[in-house]
Amino acid sequence: MLRFAALMHDVGKPATRRFEPGGAVSFRHHDMVGSKLTAKRMKTLRFDNDTIKAVARLVELHMRFYGYGDAGWSDSAVRRYVTDAGPLLERLHRLTRSDVTTRNQRKAERLAFAYDDLEDRIAVLREQESLDAVRPDLDGAKIMALLNLKPGPVVGRAYKYLLEERMEHGPLQPDDAETRLLAWWAEQPEAAPRFRKQKDLPPPSNLPRTRSPNDQPDDRAPPSALDPAPR
Repeated sequence: MLRFAALMHDVGKPATRRFEPGGAVSFRHHDMVGSKLTAKRMKTLRFDNDTIKAVARLVELHMRFYGYGDAGWSDSAVRRYVTDAGPLLERLHRLTRSDVTTRNQRKAERLAFAYDDLEDRIAVLREQESLDAVRPDLDGAKIMALLNLKPGPVVGRAYKYLLEERMEHGPLQPDDAETRLLAWWAEQPEAAPRFRKQKDLPPPSNLPRTRSPNDQPDDRAPPSALDPAPR
């Protein structure tokens, strides 16, 4: 699996090659294009679906690390890297390290140091929280109970929102997770009251009624309100 990913990891470069001003050559998004080409080729070669999915995922993720080497990542970004790699993380480590083929010794050392640092960050986070299967702090049953919902797409959206919060902020206390979920729910269209259609609503009582020339004066109104203004 890892060897095939190494063989195919740059297969998207010919389709994405661009000549930039100044003579530089770029291969933007060759990882995404390469992942699709890899899956297509492996289907033709009749690999099983699980192997196709795994190899294509490795090809897709093999460039992700380079953003870390340029500017470092937040804890949230490290969590996403681990989660996106899933059980392929160790293979992704090896593929990414082996892809550093530059002859510039200083650049190679800098990238190796950066990846060492990333692996250390992952190890530290693993000591503090579970990274192997990141889940929201409230499960589906608790979400439905808190929001008084039945199973359906809205529950899935709420679950996804809490998963994003978990990725961004790490583990939350149950009370904090409930507070965040309720604040999110208050902004959703499904949480708004079901008003009747406008044509079925009675006219607002606090707005002045437009009078026609045939209207008779209201005897109950104060005389000063009906008398014509003095000339």
